[in-house]
Amino acid sequence: MGVISNGTTLLDAGALDSGIATGSMTLLSTSTASSSATIDFTSGINSTYKEYIFKYTDIHPQTDTANFSFQTDIGTDTNYNVTCTSTFFQAIHAEGDGSEEVSYNSGNELGQADDFQIIAENANADADGCIAGFLHLYEPSNTSKVKHFNTNSEYNQAGNLCMNVRAAGYFNTTTALTRVRFKMSSGNIDAGTIKMYGIK
Repeated sequence: MGVISNGTTLLDAGALDSGIATGSMTLLSTSTASSSATIDFTSGINSTYKEYIFKYTDIHPQTDTANFSFQTDIGTDTNYNVTCTSTFFQAIHAEGDGSEEVSYNSGNELGQADDFQIIAENANADADGCIAGFLHLYEPSNTSKVKHFNTNSEYNQAGNLCMNVRAAGYFNTTTALTRVRFKMSSGNIDAGTIKMYGIK
């Protein structure tokens, strides 16, 4: 999208240099799970882009009530244990229309911890169960600031609950993040796709 003036896109009209940031998304990588213990993005996260979006679609857990989560790492490390502080809240509605709520879930927040951040809790492993949503990671290559993120996940929880959950926080490091890993708390990622985009 270009800069707008009196209904005219100035970039399209040639009034501004085409090198100006326009906010376009560039697909960098696609990973498809097939009974995968993890889905890892180990390349392509660098200073080329200031923001990255990971879109996950039809993520199906192998094990019922498993949590879908993620962590990051630096350099060529594969420990995936960067210190994180986060928040987590959720909206719930039962299929039978018997219960609904919006609540903060302190059990899924992190406070200067190196655990994986939960982004979908107690996911349903029924044949039609799946998780969809996104992780937005801001300036992972910055070497003077902490690295912020936010997530939005939609899924059906075990017990026939419609879930919308949001997690947000920061990785408390000034070292560049170079890797992202997704996994289930138990069992494998049975199926699903995650796409990584760079944002200009």
